[in-house]
Amino acid sequence: MRISTKGRYALRLMLDLAVNGNDNYISIKNISTRQEISDKYLEQIINQLCKAGFVKSARGANGGYRLSREPEDYTVGMILNVMEGTLSPVPCLDYETNTCPRSNACITLDVWRQIHEAVQNVVDNITLADLVKKYHTECGEEGIAPCYDQDMKKLLS
Repeated sequence: MRISTKGRYALRLMLDLAVNGNDNYISIKNISTRQEISDKYLEQIINQLCKAGFVKSARGANGGYRLSREPEDYTVGMILNVMEGTLSPVPCLDYETNTCPRSNACITLDVWRQIHEAVQNVVDNITLADLVKKYHTECGEEGIAPCYDQDMKKLLS
């Protein structure tokens, strides 16, 4: 299992909104500059997050994007599942009902299921609020800390 660039960038984008938003709308340009991600690519990602109801948008001079809910209402798993669809290590676990013709005799299926459950357990128990707290602990309290660009990436790696 590998998390795509879109999944990683979506988490960085959501964390950026949580750290810098303070109920204000933030422009794609500002996020793009801080995260060193092209604004075109961020627009694709933010459209998916808007459709999922995770992010609100506003037009105009003070427009931009902000979280729809509080950071503690989002888990890393929720964000990744929106972007990735599934975090399953094998296709046969992608669906509620395993349609693989070998599923009844598959000795390795339990291994894949345990890996999937372990990953889901981790990502479902880390909230955006947890990452914000870690950010402030490691980078300081002042909005965009001097270590922001480099260390925010380290927080998510």
